[in-house]
Parts: sequence; C-alpha cells; structure tokens
Amino acid sequence: MNFSYYIARRYLFSPGSSNAINIITIIAALGVVIGAMALFLVLSGFAGLKEFSLQFSTYFDPNLKIFPSEGKTFTFTEDQKAKLAKLDGVVHFSEIVEERVFLDFRNKQKTAYIKGVDANYHNVIQTDSIIVYGDWLNSNDFQVVAGNGICRELSMGVEQTYTNLLSIYVPKPGKGIPNDPSKAFRTEKAVNIGIYSVNEELDKKYIFATIGLARKLLNLPLDKVTHIELKLSPQANEEELIKNLQSLFDHTVIIKNRAQLNDTLYKMLNTENLVSYLIITLIAIIALFNVAGAIIMMIIDKKSNVKTLYNVGSSLPDIRKIFLFQGSLMTVLGALLGLFFGFVVIVMQQQFGLLMITPSLTYPTKITAMSFVVVFFTITIIGFVASLLASSRINQKLVQ
Repeated sequence: MNFSYYIARRYLFSPGSSNAINIITIIAALGVVIGAMALFLVLSGFAGLKEFSLQFSTYFDPNLKIFPSEGKTFTFTEDQKAKLAKLDGVVHFSEIVEERVFLDFRNKQKTAYIKGVDANYHNVIQTDSIIVYGDWLNSNDFQVVAGNGICRELSMGVEQTYTNLLSIYVPKPGKGIPNDPSKAFRTEKAVNIGIYSVNEELDKKYIFATIGLARKLLNLPLDKVTHIELKLSPQANEEELIKNLQSLFDHTVIIKNRAQLNDTLYKMLNTENLVSYLIITLIAIIALFNVAGAIIMMIIDKKSNVKTLYNVGSSLPDIRKIFLFQGSLMTVLGALLGLFFGFVVIVMQQQFGLLMITPSLTYPTKITAMSFVVVFFTITIIGFVASLLASSRINQKLVQ
C-alpha cells in the first residue's frame, strides 16, 4: 500500500506527457473544488435561513406548552402550581386562557383569538421584543394589546382614553340560537393600549388580554386554564421534565416543545434543505465523474509505466490502487480546498453583506460543524467511487 500511495502521489503532483491530459486533470480538480464549495455554501445558506425563520418563534413560543388531552380546558390547582414551581429545570410558568372571539371596533368587525395571560407571562415570553408601539398589559382587566394586522383591519390605534372601546364577543355555550341574538354572546369592552408584531400570521390572529378579562368573558373558574406555558433553564433535561409534568397532571395533558409547536415550519425548512442538498449533490456527482475521466486518461498516458511496474513484479491490485489513490487524493484535497473557499465566502458574507435580501437585510448564513462533515464525506465518497470505477479499467489485457 505504501508503494501504491507513493506512486500515486508522484503522479498527482507531476505533469503528464500531454498538455491535453494536464488540462483535463486541472478541470477535474476544479470541478471537485467548485462542487465542494457550492455544497458548503448551500448548506450554510439554508442553516442561516432556518435560524432566521425560527428566531421569530422564540419571541412568541415558550420552551414547553401544556395542552389538555380532551376538551378545551383543564384544572390547574394551587397544589399543582406549587409542585410545578419546584420542578428542576422550570424557571417560570404562565397560565393561559385562549378562545376564538369576534371583535368590533367602530363598526368594523373581525374574528380573532383572545389570549388571556397572567402577570408572569412577560417572564416566559419576551414581550418587550414584540411590542412595537404603546405598552404591555398591567393589572387593569379592561386593557388589550392587539396585533399589528388586527389594528390595520379594524383601523384601531393605541387609545389614550376610554372613549374608543373595542367590543369583544364570544358565543355562550348552549343549543340553538335564542330569539334575541344579543343574548347568544357574552360581551366585554376594553381599550387597546399597545400593538405587537411577530409575523404576518400571528399579527392577524391574537389580541392579548389579562387572564382575568378572558376568564370573565368565558365564565371560567379560577382553577381552569386552556394552556400553561413554561420557560426552562438552559441546563434542563427536557425529556425527564416532560415525564415529571405528565405525572404531575396524571397524564391528562399533551406537552409540546418549541419544535413541535412549529412542526410545519420545521418540516418545510428541512424539506427545502434536503432537496437543495440533493440537487447540488447531483451536480457534484456530474462534476466528480470528471475525476474518473481524468484517471482513465492518466492510465492511458502512463500505459508504458504500468507495463513496466507489472513486469518488475507489481500485481494488478497494487497497480489499480495507484490510480485509486490518485483519484482519492485529488478528491480529498479538492474537498478541503473547496471547504476553505466556501468558508471564506460565508465569512465575507457575514462581515460585508455580499448578498442582500433588502437594502438593510443581508442574506442570513450560519457556519456549522455538520456542514463541514456532510460536505467532506459527500465529496470524498463520490470521488472514491469515481476513482474506483476508473481504476478498474486496468486489466490483464492492458498490462500485456
């Protein structure tokens, strides 16, 4: 093997007898470099895009969210609150009451969801990061914070007085519609004191209110909630904590983490990443099979040397290994060089914004160790297969 590797290294770094073969070899090597660099750029770009897309969920979605397994609400007793606060890994938790409502403001109507939150909610979610105008909720039960999309549709701003009130309607439980339609709804009025913005979908979906207003509107007792949102410590063992939470609530709840709350977005981003990886890998396969062509041309160029090596005692497997090692070395060096150039381009993008989405927003990128590993092994495996196919052309007929 040392003999084959030594000859392969000499062949790789020494020019061939023909300029055409040298040009073919250079083109093959450039194909490896460009293929590795392109694959690294794509993976880094999608890693950055995924992080950029998901960063908005960190403003709105908690680390863990507890749902009832049946119905819309579940019981959350004082004893359970005390035990939940003592669980390892739980930093803060917030009680939530959420329901679909009908909004009316100055004869403009819209359906939305009211999200009643307690005073601890700002410790679970970064409310300061989502408020774009006005203030967050205080202890007053007749205040709301509406999404930017809801405010636009209702032509509603941040009100400083109680003269312009938002009417909130929720249907009363029961069968049929009473003779007086006004009796079919519970109604509360509130003033909008702030506007939040997360993304277009959420901005049109929610109005935040105190949990007292939401319970009053829905006629819920104090120990009933629709969700509980939790903030965990960075060192928390999520799997172990979920088991403890299920035990605390007698396995009557469903618990989801942030990824599960955004499973559709995660699946979409992962699918796009996979498809892009496969497309660039296909292009890399085409480029890397130039290595096979270059190795075959090198075999033809070194035909007399191959015969000499065979006549002095080298076996056919050893001679094949020479060209297998030559192609593999070309692939490994090309992959490393491509990764280096790709790394330089990504760093330049992060520092200088070579590619812009908007005049003020650079295209997001992220360098990860997994990108280096995936690119290196993808390129080297394809290059090894191409070199193996090319070196198999050496047979008894050729050396005789």
